[in-house]
Amino acid sequence: MTDRKPAPSPLVKICGLTDPVNAAACARAGADMIGLVFYPKSPRHVEPSRAKAVVNALPTHIPAWGVFVNEHPDTIMETVRICGLKGIQLHGQEPSDLITALKKQHLTVTKAVFASRSPGLETIDTVYSTADFFLVECGQGQLPGGNARTWDYRQVRKTAREHPVILAGGLSCENIDQALAQAEPTGVDVSSGVESSPGIKNIDKVAELIRRVKQYPVKSFSSCTATSPPTRS
Repeated sequence: MTDRKPAPSPLVKICGLTDPVNAAACARAGADMIGLVFYPKSPRHVEPSRAKAVVNALPTHIPAWGVFVNEHPDTIMETVRICGLKGIQLHGQEPSDLITALKKQHLTVTKAVFASRSPGLETIDTVYSTADFFLVECGQGQLPGGNARTWDYRQVRKTAREHPVILAGGLSCENIDQALAQAEPTGVDVSSGVESSPGIKNIDKVAELIRRVKQYPVKSFSSCTATSPPTRS
C-alpha cells in the first residue's frame, strides 16, 4: 500500500501589517506570507523603515510581499532593497513589462485584477500572463484595494481552475468557508476581516481563519510554484 500525499491547502496571505510584534504573531499563527502596503492613501500604509522592522521580525521561511499601486520601478526596487521583500503585488494599471523586469530580480510577482473594473479578468491571458499569481477582488470602493467589500466569489471560479488565483475582498472567519467553496482559489488574501484596528490584526481571528483555510484542499489550479512561496534569505 503506497502512501498518499495530502492535498495541498490554499495559501494564506495576511496583508496590511504595520507592527513587527503583530506580524510575528501572524507568522506563528500559520500565515504563508505577509503583506506590506506602500500605497500612501491606504490606512495601512507603512514607510520603508517601519516595513524593514516588520520583515526583520518574521521567521526566515515567511516571505514579505510589498503592495504597490502604479509606482515607479526604481522606487519599487529601492523599497525591495531596504526592506528585504521577496514578492511584489501590483495593484494598479501597471504595464506587463514591469512584471518581466521584477521577475528578473528573482521576485515573486502578483498582479491584481478585478471582477467589476479594469484591469479585468480577461487581462490574465491577454496582458499579464507572466505573473506568478493573480489576486482577484471585486474592484468596488474608493481605494484600489482593501475596501472590505464582500462579493460574488463564484465569478472567479472558472479563472481559478486555469490560473493561480489569490482570492481577496471582504474575507473573514464568518464567510471564508463559503468563499473557498465558491471560488476554489490557490490562496486567499485577508486584511480588514481579521483586524482589531487598521494595520493591527486580531491574532485569535487570524488563527481561526487560517485553521479553516488549511482544512480546505486546493481543488483547482495547483503547481509547485503556486503552493510554495519563496522564503527569505
